Amino acid sequence: MAPRGSRRRSRGRAVPKTARDAVDALLQEELGRRGFRPALENEARRAAEVAARRSLPRRDLVEMPTFTVDPATAHDFDDAVSARREGDGARLWIHIADVAAHVPPGSPLDEEARLRGNSTYVPGTVEPMLPHVLSSGACSLAPGVERLAVTVEVELSGDGRPLSASIYRSRIRSDARLDYDEIDAIFAGRSVAPEPVAEPLEVARSAARALGEGRGTTSLDVESSEPEFRFDAGGDVVGARSVPQTESHRLIERLMILANEQVARLLEQKRVPTIYRVHGQPDPPRVERLIAQLHDLRIPTPPLQPGISPREAGEIAAEASRLVRREAARRGHGREAYTSLVLRSLKQAHYSERNSGHAGLGSAAYCHFTSPIRRYPDLVVHRALLAALGEGEEAPRAAEAREVSWHCSEREREATRIERDADDVCAAFLLERELSEGDRERRFSGEVSGLIRSGAFVAFGGELGDVYEGFLPARRLRAEDFLELNETETALVGRDSGRRVQLGDPISVQVTGVAAPRGRVDLNPAES
Repeated sequence: MAPRGSRRRSRGRAVPKTARDAVDALLQEELGRRGFRPALENEARRAAEVAARRSLPRRDLVEMPTFTVDPATAHDFDDAVSARREGDGARLWIHIADVAAHVPPGSPLDEEARLRGNSTYVPGTVEPMLPHVLSSGACSLAPGVERLAVTVEVELSGDGRPLSASIYRSRIRSDARLDYDEIDAIFAGRSVAPEPVAEPLEVARSAARALGEGRGTTSLDVESSEPEFRFDAGGDVVGARSVPQTESHRLIERLMILANEQVARLLEQKRVPTIYRVHGQPDPPRVERLIAQLHDLRIPTPPLQPGISPREAGEIAAEASRLVRREAARRGHGREAYTSLVLRSLKQAHYSERNSGHAGLGSAAYCHFTSPIRRYPDLVVHRALLAALGEGEEAPRAAEAREVSWHCSEREREATRIERDADDVCAAFLLERELSEGDRERRFSGEVSGLIRSGAFVAFGGELGDVYEGFLPARRLRAEDFLELNETETALVGRDSGRRVQLGDPISVQVTGVAAPRGRVDLNPAES
């Protein structure tokens, strides 16, 4: 694990004065461009007009109660949900923006979207894959307006088993735009769902719960959190919070997984060239190392027999993820650090023209279908699906699916790095603000989030935000002893004293320096 902000260097530009300036500079430097050429903006406007006039068979679902669930800061709305009870089960309609109706293959719009591969989301802004007239306009399933969609209609049993599924082009209108906080307040009884989506929301909630219980023990049980920043009118970041996964997040996630699996299975059955989202079973030696690391941290581990297969390694990693979650909850600290060990033992998910299953989800066939506004592979999957259904699109060639899979996997990794760097920059600007407004010598409570030979990374929180992270050099921790990284890389251990500074440990620190435009924070221990 390396300091996130250490890769960036000044290239002769003026030092940014605000977080927004720094993030804009980062995007410009990493992406090499911002926005779209006027010709593409004009083409996007024409594409929206053509799609609205284009005569294609569509089911009219405009009168069906429909809602979206997204972060409060969402810029676009790929998906919407309708639901009703049927016996002891449910019928779900998962509506996804029909981007394929707006972006013809081979057009300049399509070529630009393919080059970008995905939208890049950073605090306060987004560099979209498609021009705003489409991404935030004609293709976005905003409330109160009719939109073109592709709908996955699924009948579920009471225990969450899909009984039947049909997929078709549709026309919808969202009745309510809900965010995660609103949904959680409704589920907690602190608020009331708006009509007419109160009953559909409750049905979707029950269905999502059944889907989660039905996934069994082969999928990972990993909780993540995302930083959310607040800015003032001048572009200064004024607050931040780490947003954990809650029931509202799990509701949408499970419904989208359901839709993605249904589409992937259909495309595999019809043998149509497409792009799958694959996640290979882990290498047994890496899972054996994970068990050794957890054992060293005194975290309960599943039994490990010699000579395990990759599938058995995947099952062990999945069980380890559940034990890690429970142990972190029992201890009251270490969730992020322990979870990162599990994730690092796994292979990286990526795109492929060949289906090899998704180990992390325990899925035999999986694709990305539900976010065609912001991910190019989803748009390719839409075209393949609609071609397979005779809905007026052209499936990709196998060679094209292969090339797009490789390119978009690379672009995804680049976007993830940029997004993490931007988070670090904004967190550093906020920390600098907090120190300037208060006591620069104050102590912060945190946890050891990562270790390398030269020191520890510490995640900590303050009054303005709980998303800070900094680096604490080992030389400042020595206290008459020499600290070395142990064999499992889970602790810095005193050569003579045996003193341990290990992953997940609570620790108190003081800030010695902040290089905000680089997202770099330097720390000292606040106690011996």
